[in-house]
Amino acid sequence: MIGIETGVASFEKTYGGPNKDWGGSVQQTSDGGYIIAGGTVSYGAGGYDVYLLKIDNTGATQWTKTYGGTNDDEGYSVQQTSDDGYIIVGYTEIYDVCWSRSYNGIGAKDVYLLKVDNTGATQWTKTYGGSSDDIGNSVQQTLDGGYIIVGSTESYGAGGSDVYLLKVDNTGAVQWAKTYGFIDDDFGISVQQTSDEGYIIAGGIELYGWDREIVYLLKVDNTGAEQWTKMYGTTNGDIALSVQQTSDEGYIIAGWTASYGAGGNDVYLLKVDNTGATQWTKTYGGADDEVGISVQQTSDGGYIIAGYTESYGAGGSDVYLIKVGNTGAEQWIKIYGGTDDDRCRSVQQTSDGGYIITGWTASYGAGRADVYLIKVDNAGAAQWTKTYGGGNNDFSR
Repeated sequence: MIGIETGVASFEKTYGGPNKDWGGSVQQTSDGGYIIAGGTVSYGAGGYDVYLLKIDNTGATQWTKTYGGTNDDEGYSVQQTSDDGYIIVGYTEIYDVCWSRSYNGIGAKDVYLLKVDNTGATQWTKTYGGSSDDIGNSVQQTLDGGYIIVGSTESYGAGGSDVYLLKVDNTGAVQWAKTYGFIDDDFGISVQQTSDEGYIIAGGIELYGWDREIVYLLKVDNTGAEQWTKMYGTTNGDIALSVQQTSDEGYIIAGWTASYGAGGNDVYLLKVDNTGATQWTKTYGGADDEVGISVQQTSDGGYIIAGYTESYGAGGSDVYLIKVGNTGAEQWIKIYGGTDDDRCRSVQQTSDGGYIITGWTASYGAGRADVYLIKVDNAGAAQWTKTYGGGNNDFSR
């Protein structure tokens, strides 16, 4: 195993509010800056609100927006759209709630889709779901200008929760919706349109009362019809949290495994071909828990994986960044964070060959949970870090 190093930031700046804030998704924008979506309790109408931050290429805030009502609303995925605006998906507990549903966060979630312009001004919002909990985890603009959304639904499907896939047009109107899964809990975490204009979905599936999920990979065509499904792992528990099509038309999947590795949960990386057949698998981690939350193929044909580690670092959990070659061999590993808990939710390679990472930190900033943004070079050396928001309470999301 190669050496694990702590990333050292050249400077830090903090922005404060009275409560908890976190970043769930980051993307470099066409102007060279970044867009971050997540959740905030420090600002907005009440409870959690969707938190959208636009920053420049040094991490300086250009504008921030919140969206939502008096109960909980969170953003899990953001993408810049072809008109230079942004699309955000997550869930809402306040909009489109039936009279039979409670307002206490139990059975009151709907998929929440927001389209905003390049200043963050709302152009339209949509909610999707039924009488039980429905959540959107990932959104991508599609080649036809519409959007694909994946998440989970307890309102529809075979039972428990099921993978929920929605195709909507450029106004948010539903073109089709599909569910996939079995009688126990199944969920979709990551979706991407594929080169054949279909979709690849990754998440977890629970079979036959195991009470533990295994990795679930699902390929569908452009109408949502299943082409194939694959499962990876054992009944010890294995989850996929991110998937991307690779340059060879196969797929790279990241998540965590309790079936393989050094102990506890380990980062789980799987490379499969275009039929879902396994080409290789790798695990990364130590005696305690590690999770891979985001993966992307890099310009050199390798992969960057981001998540968190409890085996290494300064204390608690720390941001865990792993760069590997095209066979999964480790090239370098970096740890970022302080003596409290710090976690990553999203990583993307940037136009300069480095990486941008977002998540949350309890080690730095104004309080116990702040949006954490780290910019590193192509060797993982920190160029700058930023925190946004503030928090007084322990963060458990």
